[in-house]
Amino acid sequence: MTRILIVDDQDDMRAGIRTMLALDPSLVVAGDLSDGLQVVPFLRDHPVDLVLMDIRMPGIDGVEATRRIRKEHPPEELRVIVLTTFDQDDIVLAALRAGANGFLSKTVSPAELVAGISEVVRGGGALSAAATAALIGHMTDSPPPVIDRELLRRFDALTPRERDVVVLVASGLGNEEIAAQMSVSPFTVKTHAVRAMTKVGARDRAQLVSFTFRAGLYP
Repeated sequence: MTRILIVDDQDDMRAGIRTMLALDPSLVVAGDLSDGLQVVPFLRDHPVDLVLMDIRMPGIDGVEATRRIRKEHPPEELRVIVLTTFDQDDIVLAALRAGANGFLSKTVSPAELVAGISEVVRGGGALSAAATAALIGHMTDSPPPVIDRELLRRFDALTPRERDVVVLVASGLGNEEIAAQMSVSPFTVKTHAVRAMTKVGARDRAQLVSFTFRAGLYP
């Protein structure tokens, strides 16, 4: 069973998410909150596996709430998926840096939400096309960052095939699109991506995209 905390200031949104999660009997809603300030105190008293976090809320926003979660709960202990409309690229990047494990649009279908949760709980990262576009848009529209030489050295451990997959992931392509472009199976793409994440120390696909840009490996 996966215990989930829903954090969103809109009553109808929390109710809608509850309804979608009820379609999968392995997902249990441990609680729902309307204020980011309530999150850390709630987690101290209630065991939770994953938080579905809204960005804009009263008290503190989802980015700050995620940052406070990470001070007490490491990513391997508690996963965080940010739910957003992606209308501000810098917010997506800020949430990633705060320790979010994935990003999903508030307009996702029930099946997409359940699939994203499943991927993150297994240790992967839910990074929708909209989230990838927002992240890439922010990075490419901003002045080129100073290359992180330490990160770049980590990428030296990748095989040429793994590096190709990483660059295509950073360009916003999904596994099936990458597979078609490289003439391999989606499973092979996922294997290369997972190995690359392990080698460079990225906790998930979202962080792999960030590392790729910070290392200067632009698509």
